[in-house]
Amino acid sequence: MSGARRLRRTWRRLRADLRVVAERDPAVRGLGEAVLAPYLPALWLHRLAHPLHLRGHRVAARALSLLGRALSGGCDIHPGARIGRGLFIDHAAAVVIGEDAVLGADVTLFHQVTIGAVGWWRDRHRRRGERRHPTLGDGVVVGVGASVLGPVHIGDGAFIGAHCLVARDVPAGGRVAAPPAAVVAGTASPTTSRTEMHRREPA
Repeated sequence: MSGARRLRRTWRRLRADLRVVAERDPAVRGLGEAVLAPYLPALWLHRLAHPLHLRGHRVAARALSLLGRALSGGCDIHPGARIGRGLFIDHAAAVVIGEDAVLGADVTLFHQVTIGAVGWWRDRHRRRGERRHPTLGDGVVVGVGASVLGPVHIGDGAFIGAHCLVARDVPAGGRVAAPPAAVVAGTASPTTSRTEMHRREPA
């Protein structure tokens, strides 16, 4: 492929990434503001790091990954992860995408999401080459603070709610929700002082 064709393809991808931000982030007004989306440095540097990783240049790939993490406020994408077009990460802070994770097209992740392995104590018993990280289909949404762990498959269009822990397969179009918070102490009256409220202990 000629240098000119590579430049044109790269430019098309960059514009597509900016359109994703403009379409899915209601706080963004146009492509000029979209370029400042916090996760884009991590995504764009991943695009450079992934081919290096596949060619065996692992140190250089990890260096680019670390730079992307620093520039994005903590969006940690391993250079081995496979990411489809149209990824959108809202806020980007503390997002982790593991080494052999696979993300399909048009996936949306919110902040503090982990797409990771269960842990080294389980991974050390896996055969060499056996998958450790999840596969997310097209159009999957993962809410804030959720963790998807292990070699599970999340089907196309599935929705993982906030703060869910998912360690099993989810079918296409499935919905997963964590239990909502419960009130564990009585509500304060309008006349209750702030000091009195802080003295109360949950049952």
